[in-house]
Amino acid sequence: MKHILLIIILFSLLPSCKQKKHQGQPPVKVGSSTYTTFGATLDAQSVLPINDLATTFLTLKKTDTLFTKFQGRIKEVCSKKGCWMTLDMGDEKDLMVRFKDYGFFMPLDAKGEVIMNGKAYVSETSVEDLKHYAEDAGASELEIEAIVAPKLTYNFEADGVLLAN
Repeated sequence: MKHILLIIILFSLLPSCKQKKHQGQPPVKVGSSTYTTFGATLDAQSVLPINDLATTFLTLKKTDTLFTKFQGRIKEVCSKKGCWMTLDMGDEKDLMVRFKDYGFFMPLDAKGEVIMNGKAYVSETSVEDLKHYAEDAGASELEIEAIVAPKLTYNFEADGVLLAN
């Protein structure tokens, strides 16, 4: 009897191991494009291009925070859960995006244009965290071992994301 109860419990927990599908809000129309909302609802008014955000980062210190809304292109998404993504800011600089309070994740195959709302800040990312992110991104063992110094990182904590369909 105990074995049957254990089997029932295990099978009832299996669905929680799968990545949740987005059960989001209806699509949002911005100009001629349609977007899917992740996280908090946001409008697409007064959106900065990522180039303007990259310029603003040059003036930020480690203790500064800037609340903004901007548009950019996805470079990479966490291949395990979709719990972070990077965007290309040009000049070989990337923007590391995380999601407020782990309240939502992006699809593992997310790509293309995004509009995001949240806070931008500069920080120093430790070697341990850099190796963790590289592992999540599917980097080789050789690439991971080559990480030996911390890195000044441009960050964004998004509370809402519009992903172009």
